[in-house]
Amino acid sequence: MVTPPAPITPDAQRGWIDWLPAAAQAYARLARLDRPAGSWLLFWPCVAGLALAGGITHKPLLLLWFAVGSIAMRGAGCVWNDIVDRDLDAQVARTRSRPVASGQIKVPAALAFAIALSLIGLIVLLQLRGLAQLVALASLFAVAAYPFMKRITWWPQAWLGLTFNWGALVGWAAVSPITDPAMWLLWAGGIAWTLGYDTIYALQDLEDDALAGIKSSARALGGRARAGVAVFYAIALILWAISLWLVAAQPLAVAALLPLMAHFGWQVAQLRDPVPETALRLFRANRLAGALLAAACAAVGFA
Repeated sequence: MVTPPAPITPDAQRGWIDWLPAAAQAYARLARLDRPAGSWLLFWPCVAGLALAGGITHKPLLLLWFAVGSIAMRGAGCVWNDIVDRDLDAQVARTRSRPVASGQIKVPAALAFAIALSLIGLIVLLQLRGLAQLVALASLFAVAAYPFMKRITWWPQAWLGLTFNWGALVGWAAVSPITDPAMWLLWAGGIAWTLGYDTIYALQDLEDDALAGIKSSARALGGRARAGVAVFYAIALILWAISLWLVAAQPLAVAALLPLMAHFGWQVAQLRDPVPETALRLFRANRLAGALLAAACAAVGFA
């Protein structure tokens, strides 16, 4: 028998989580297991970095470890974010039903859960060579600071880009030195990409964010949000094209990004109607964008 569902956020997905006991449902939703898009967006930069460095054929098992780490660390980051933002979340219609903001899970229990998820991340960390471990550990400050950025800057999406694309550095460092400019350009392109897709995501909350005093790139851009997303995506493509060219200086290397370019063009075209439902659909479409980026990096890395 299906357990009666606890209150959930409007963008949550129903599915296997509804078969869990009510308490377990709350923890699963706290870790965003009902919304896997974020885990994919953490996973694909890891794959892209590993692939562009030519490491998939040498260490294919790392793909599995990166998948586990993406789920665990995305979950831990979301728990931390919800603890810090619990008062703000309670003021926004889309987030007031989150387990911490709604009181389903108390802060001490949420902290214990975040530690448990981080221990899973530690197991993944130990599978990496020493250089990659140091690179991964260097991300912790950026991850911890992210929830506070929406109080400090109009561009918290840029800070999110630093953290969500750190996996590109880790994936590269797992098999190659970190002195190659191609790695840093891959990461920088990822930051621009995140600015684009998280601006789309933030379009869902414009009115509530304004009332709560939450800053975002969507609010900063206002009516120019669609143009801003187009610029961010263009910058990402340019940086990635240079990165791929540095690895394999041939036109086919850049051509590997053409499917991704077409996908980004489709997203921008769809933003003519930036209602919350459209924004959420386009944000989730970036799972495919990440896969296309990883495929382009793999094609060049295998060459």
